[in-house]
Amino acid sequence: MEINFSKYSDGLVPAIVQDDVTDKVLMLGFMNPEAVEKTKALGKVTFYSRSKKRLWTKGEESGHFLILIDMKVDCDQDTLLIRAIPQGPVCHTGADTCWDEKNEGDFLNKLERIIQDRKNHPEENSYVSGLFKRGINKIAQKVGEEAVELVIEAKDRNDQLFLNEAADLLFHYLILLEARGHNLEEVRNVLQGRHNKKAV
Repeated sequence: MEINFSKYSDGLVPAIVQDDVTDKVLMLGFMNPEAVEKTKALGKVTFYSRSKKRLWTKGEESGHFLILIDMKVDCDQDTLLIRAIPQGPVCHTGADTCWDEKNEGDFLNKLERIIQDRKNHPEENSYVSGLFKRGINKIAQKVGEEAVELVIEAKDRNDQLFLNEAADLLFHYLILLEARGHNLEEVRNVLQGRHNKKAV
């Protein structure tokens, strides 16, 4: 990745940060070569702060880091696009983005994040936290049970029961994905790859 830092007089290039899950644009910062290298080394987005006159890792004070997923340079080699996972609000005002927008994506994205939070920060009375505590075998078993119940309801004519079982299956499937360290985006990419190969 070749970046033209000499394009601007201050030797900094703009870095646009985008949520890797929701695609929402989160903030704009600036980077010099050292900031790029530190971002890669830490796995946390680091800028050159023009006010502090030093490297600044986003979240170093608040704990709301931006976890690096990908970094690309544009066609003119003078602007970066960074895809990241935010660990909390991005703006210093407490907003999700620096444009005071909600960073929720669609509901399934939000549900995935709730499930992830229940795994990483267990709550005593949480059904999801309880499943994670019981382990992968129990989670997989629940997915199997819900799949069987959906098949049974598919044979009847009660649409409400069928949709409820479909929701139960999808919910436990998301838990299973998180338990294995994966998410719906990765599954979507597999399906997209098959489609591109005309295999669907």
